[in-house]
Amino acid sequence: MYELREPVATLGRGPANTIVLTDYHLSGEHGQIVREGQSYVYRDLRSTNGSAVERGGNRLAVDATRRHEIGLEHGDLLLLGDPKKPVSLRIRILKSSITGEVPAIGAGADLGDRLIASRSIVDLPAVTHTIEHDPVSAVRVYKALQRLAARLDQQATLDAVAEAMFELLRQATHVAVLLRSENEKDRFVLALSRERASMPRPATAGPDPVKASRAVLRRVLADRAAILTANAQEEVASSESILGGQILSMIAVPLWRGDEITGIIQADNRYSAGMFDENDLEVALLLGSQAALAVDNATLVSRLRLAEERARGENVYLKRREVQRQRFDNIIGDSAAMKAVFAQLEKVVDTRATVCVEGETGTGKELIASAVHYKSNRKDKMFVAQNCAALPENLLESELFGHKRGAFTSADADKKGLFEIADGGTLFLDEMGEMPLSLQAKLLRVLQEGTIRPVGATSEKQVDVRIICATNRDLNVEVEKGRFRQDLFYRLMVFPIRLPPLRERGGDIPMLAKHFLARYADEYRVDLPGFTPEALDALANYPWPGNIRELENEIQRLVIQADPGCWLEVTDLSPRLRKVEGTVARIAPKKGTLKEMVEQVERWLLTEALRENGNNKTKTAVQLGITREGLHKKLAKFSL
Repeated sequence: MYELREPVATLGRGPANTIVLTDYHLSGEHGQIVREGQSYVYRDLRSTNGSAVERGGNRLAVDATRRHEIGLEHGDLLLLGDPKKPVSLRIRILKSSITGEVPAIGAGADLGDRLIASRSIVDLPAVTHTIEHDPVSAVRVYKALQRLAARLDQQATLDAVAEAMFELLRQATHVAVLLRSENEKDRFVLALSRERASMPRPATAGPDPVKASRAVLRRVLADRAAILTANAQEEVASSESILGGQILSMIAVPLWRGDEITGIIQADNRYSAGMFDENDLEVALLLGSQAALAVDNATLVSRLRLAEERARGENVYLKRREVQRQRFDNIIGDSAAMKAVFAQLEKVVDTRATVCVEGETGTGKELIASAVHYKSNRKDKMFVAQNCAALPENLLESELFGHKRGAFTSADADKKGLFEIADGGTLFLDEMGEMPLSLQAKLLRVLQEGTIRPVGATSEKQVDVRIICATNRDLNVEVEKGRFRQDLFYRLMVFPIRLPPLRERGGDIPMLAKHFLARYADEYRVDLPGFTPEALDALANYPWPGNIRELENEIQRLVIQADPGCWLEVTDLSPRLRKVEGTVARIAPKKGTLKEMVEQVERWLLTEALRENGNNKTKTAVQLGITREGLHKKLAKFSL
């Protein structure tokens, strides 16, 4: 048994309801019981499964399609949710109370007799109709709402809301607007507070801050309605409270976004004579409906402006990047091997031929691919890159070809694939040798037919995409081992370009080192004169197994740790690079005949090889590339 003493009691699954009903067939705010004088009304709040009242064997439906409210009588059975197995509440009207056999009741904010009236959002059509047929009120509301027109700045919109509220409620002395926090959805923050400028302030009135009335806020959220309260000064002395001052009456109006309350407008008349009435509550409800739209629009415009500024900055960055990519100038190299690569690029850029860039990791395959695109007649379209080894098979398929909503568990919306995004442009597929065989078949179809089929789709889409792929594997070997389709291999190898490793273009190393030094010195704002000759020699003599990427990382590290104005010395290099320089110094033979100096170097190399292999002669012979018998002869020669 639960006794309801409040004029408005809400029912539903949401925890803010007066009566919380946990049945999942019920809506979050399913309905409300409203006291109107000495009678009671049940009002359905546009619930999903509707409501009904069973009276005298008859079932009376209460929902959005028939009637949305019905008067309650003693003995009625209120049926909520599932029509077959509804939640049942027996209504007993005893001395202005309602009792119901329900599982739980919420502890709502009790304003007691101070609550004069409330109006739900479902009352808005009736309120609008009443005001439209009152010429004086209609003109007054129209003039007030004009203040909200063409306000796109959020602060200006909130100011206009306060001005409109003062115009509609002539007795109002203070207006406050609270908005729901974007980060904490359960918290409301004070966005604006205003005092009527023309209102004479009592000499006895001290500082008058405007704060949120927690009791009123809770009541508005619980009832989901605009409310009118009186004698609020009682709450000032006894509650957690509220607007300071001698408040005679207060109106609180929710701002709605669909079914969500996004804010509240509060108005009080603490200095003026008289109190607000129900007509004031109704015009405030009408203002609240328009204010909610205006505030939402201003917030959206603010976000769009911020996004536009961010996009403008990104666009400038991308345009600069494109200008750099449109030239081969940013591909550093003057060796014979790189000149051969440049000659190949010039021949293939404006063709539709599929290009396969082969080379070790770190040789700059994506840089070559982007250069082909930005030098070609497709440069105004998208260049899109995807590493085939970075995603599992199912995700890679969706990334390349897209998917339809519902194609798999997490597909909650249609998604364009990279082929569709790159339509008219170029798609670069890195680590092509890692692509699963099942996807290789689909890629072959794109190359043959020029069509794609998104995951979950029943029809195909035509695309015009140039494919550039890259691999550090030998695809011939992959075909022989059955890990790569032979027909796809021939399709991709229309125009192969081999990028030489850095050890094959040693003459380019000083040029590349100076290029990266200039770039990172500018980025970190460090003034560095350059490398010493010894440092450049050490860089040029190192084999660079990680190729250009390893060289770039080394130069970046050097710039970070370097002192401004100092030359970069051999001693500044990483230990693995200094090892090469130190080795040359250690094995430098003493002056003598050529035969004597060669024998000194050979003796040193044999000694080092034995030491590294723990005197294991078999491993030493393998390391030196000679037979075990040949090693024994050399050891005997040098008495080792």
